[in-house]
Amino acid sequence: MAESLKDLIAAANDRVATIEPADALTRQGNGALILDIREPGELQQNGTIADALHVPRGLLEWKADPGGDAADVALTAKAGSGEVLVLCAAGGRAALAADTLRRMGYDASVIKGGLNGWKSAGLPVAG
Repeated sequence: MAESLKDLIAAANDRVATIEPADALTRQGNGALILDIREPGELQQNGTIADALHVPRGLLEWKADPGGDAADVALTAKAGSGEVLVLCAAGGRAALAADTLRRMGYDASVIKGGLNGWKSAGLPVAG
């Protein structure tokens, strides 16, 4: 039987941890990497989080592969040795991305509610 996107997201959420936005901000201050996987237009329209790394979801696997030609140094530095906190607009894409990163050897969690949750918690957004 084929799975829907809703099914895929639910399964990913079962495999990855979710953290509160305020906890993500604290962990960022302690060395965790916030990975924002929203598209460039979303960043321009809805703002960004200071010091977050921006990698659109469609490029994630290429940027996260330490042996690949397109590897992102800031992201791959966390492979097996640091925490990656994944953020999208509301959480669905972040769950899929965090699950992928987990399978690639990263310690990845989802920031609950995405940027919407971040803003609802009253946390700072640039732009």
